[in-house]
Amino acid sequence: MTQNWRSKSRLGRRALGLAAAGLLLAGVLPGTASAATTDPDPRIGLGAGWLDAQSAISNLEHVAHRNKEAGFVDPANPGNGGFYNSDFTFGGKYAFSGNYNGFNILDVSTPSDPKLVTSVVCPGGQGDLSVHGNLLFMSVEESRGRVDCGTNANVGTRFQGVRVFDISNVLNPVQVAAVQLCRGSHTHTVVTDPKDPSNVYVYVSGTTSVRPATTMAGCNNNAADGDNPSRWRIEVIKVPVAAPQLAAVVNEPRLFTNPETGRFDGLQNGPQTPRHPSGSTWSPTPNTNACHDITAYPEIGLAAGACQGNGILIDISDPANPRRIDEVSDPNFAYWHSATFNNDGTKVIFTDEWGGGSGARCRDTDQPEWGANAIFDIVDRKMKFASYYKLPVPQTLQENCVAHNGSLIPVPGRDIMMQAWYQGGISVFDFTDSANPHEIAYFDRGPVNPNSLVLGGFWSAYWYNGNLYGNEIARGFDVFKLTPSEHLSKAEIQAASEVQLSEFNAQGQPKITWTPSFAVARAHYDQLVRAEAIGHPLKFQVDMFLERAEGFAADGKRSAAAAQLRALSNKLGAPEHQQLKKAVLDLAGSL
Repeated sequence: MTQNWRSKSRLGRRALGLAAAGLLLAGVLPGTASAATTDPDPRIGLGAGWLDAQSAISNLEHVAHRNKEAGFVDPANPGNGGFYNSDFTFGGKYAFSGNYNGFNILDVSTPSDPKLVTSVVCPGGQGDLSVHGNLLFMSVEESRGRVDCGTNANVGTRFQGVRVFDISNVLNPVQVAAVQLCRGSHTHTVVTDPKDPSNVYVYVSGTTSVRPATTMAGCNNNAADGDNPSRWRIEVIKVPVAAPQLAAVVNEPRLFTNPETGRFDGLQNGPQTPRHPSGSTWSPTPNTNACHDITAYPEIGLAAGACQGNGILIDISDPANPRRIDEVSDPNFAYWHSATFNNDGTKVIFTDEWGGGSGARCRDTDQPEWGANAIFDIVDRKMKFASYYKLPVPQTLQENCVAHNGSLIPVPGRDIMMQAWYQGGISVFDFTDSANPHEIAYFDRGPVNPNSLVLGGFWSAYWYNGNLYGNEIARGFDVFKLTPSEHLSKAEIQAASEVQLSEFNAQGQPKITWTPSFAVARAHYDQLVRAEAIGHPLKFQVDMFLERAEGFAADGKRSAAAAQLRALSNKLGAPEHQQLKKAVLDLAGSL
C-alpha cells in the first residue's frame, strides 16, 4: 500500500508514494516530485470568494488582474462565472483570450495595465484560439454554433469546425473561412512547414459526437472496421496564407491504426482496469478515438499527441502527412489531455485531465500519479517514462483541480514550465532532471465558492516575452513576473526576458534561441554556483572577468570586453563548465 502524498493534518507535509512499486517511504521517491517541508503551505486554507478570494504567492510578482469583460459575465449570477474563459494565444502586443461566447483581444504592451481592444461574440464551445501572422484560428465544437457567429441557435446554418479570421485590423476581425468538420473542433494546432512559408496546416482534434450526414455529407458513426468512420482520425486543414478563404481539409490521418491488423482503433480502447486506481469510476474513459490536443514542434519535425487513452509521438517532417512513430499508455491516466516538449526536444510532458476539468482531483487522498503530469525522455524517437509531477499541495473539495495547460519559460540551460491547475492555481516547476521535477514558484486563490464546487481557476498559464499570463475561467485575466529566489537568479530571469517572440501558440512550439548577452553568461554561471559545480578560485575569477568585461562593454570598449571574455574561456576546461564557456565565447564573438 502506498502512502498518501499529502498529510492528513493538511500541514503541508508531503511524503510521496510510488504506487507502481508498492513502496512506503518518507521523503523523496524515484519518479515523483516533492517539495517537502514541515511548515504549513500558505496555499492551504485560503478564504473563498469570486473577486475577493484570499491568495498565496511565492517567487512571483502579481503584476495585474483584469476582471472578466462585462459582456461575458452572467449579471444574474456573477459568481458562477457566466461564459467561461478558456485558452488564449499571443500575436505582437496582443493577447487573444478565448471564451465560450467568443473571444476578447487585449493589448498587453504595458503588462501592468492590460487593456481591452475588441470583444467578438461568436458562440460555439470553448473557442480555442491560435494566431499566425494576420490570421486567427478558432475551434468550434458545440452544435449551437452558426456559420455567421449568430447567437440564436434555432436559426441559421449550423457550424462545427475551424473558423479563420483576418485580424489585420484588431478593431474589426473579419471571418474569412469556416471549415466544416464531422466532429467539430475541440482543439486545433497550427503547424508551419519550414520549407513552405506560403502555407500553414491546422491539425484538428474533434472529440464530440459525430454529426449526422444530414448536417454534413460523408459523416458517419461507423465502427472501426467500417467504411471511413468519422472517429479514429484527425483532420489536416491546409491554409494558403495569402488566400485563407481557400482553407480546406487535405488529409484525414489515421494515427491510431494497428499496423498489423489495419484496424483504425489500434490503440487503447478503454481502461486497463474496471475502476480507476483511486477506486472511483473512470472519468473520462481513456478511449483513443481522437486526440484531445496535439503539440507540434516543426523545427525538430515532431509532434506529441495527447489522445485520450494514449500519448503518441508523431513525425511531422511532411506536415500534410503526419505519421505515428511511438505510443505510450499509463494505468493511472484517465485522459491524456495536452503535451509540452522541452526546448531541446529530448523530453515531453503529457498531462492527465482526470475528472475532465470539473472535478476536485487535488485532495489529500489523491496520489501524485493521478491527474498529474507524466514526463518522458525521448531517446531514438521513442518515449521513456521518467517521472510524475503534480501540484505539491492539497486543494479543497470546493475546487476543481487537475493538470491543465502550460508552457516553457525560456531560461537558458534549464527546463522550466509554468502550468495551470484550474483552482489549484499556477505552479512553476523545474524538470531539467526529468526524474526529479520540483516546484520553484506558485500563485493560488481560494475557492470561488466556500460551500460548493463552482467551475473556476486558471484554464491556461503561459509565458510570453518576459511575463507570465493566466486566463481565469470565472474571474478574468492575470499577469505575473518571476522574482529572484534560491531557485532562480536575477540573471536567469533577465536571460529569459531577452527572448522576444512575434507570436506564441502553446500547441505550436517555437525553437528558442538566446542572443549572446551578459545575462545569458551569468545565468549559466549562477547555475554552476547553485549546483556547487564551480569552486574557488575559479568562482571568484569568473565573476571578476564577467564584471570587467561588462564594464568595458558599457564604456564602448568592445575589443577590451571581448579580450576579457576570451581570457575567461581559457579557464573553463571542465566538462560541467562547457555551457558557460560557449556562452562566454558567443558573447565575445558578438561584441
